[in-house]
Amino acid sequence: MHELSIVMSIIEIAEENAKKENASVINEIELDIGKQAGVVMEALEFAIESAKVGTMLEKAEWVVNEIPALARCSSCGHEFETGDLFTPCPKCSNPFSDIYQGRELRVKSLKVE
Repeated sequence: MHELSIVMSIIEIAEENAKKENASVINEIELDIGKQAGVVMEALEFAIESAKVGTMLEKAEWVVNEIPALARCSSCGHEFETGDLFTPCPKCSNPFSDIYQGRELRVKSLKVE
């Protein structure tokens, strides 16, 4: 379950940034996680509950924005939502496209005090 290591890294990043602002508590953390980031949301939620205990994020609200995967056909340029790397273009059936959104995994914002 690599989600636990992801959550541990998120907590580390959040605490480092909160400490730079002389904060003692993080009230909210907002994450952007793309559907093609390789994160299983149920496992992430379980990992959050386990990892946040004893941290500045213990009582924080965790807001997770799931970013849809969008691709651009390398042949006709059509943009479409995709479920995986191998979805053919719905306009021209070309099997090759570039995913330009949906691989995100970032801390978008923190609310601290």
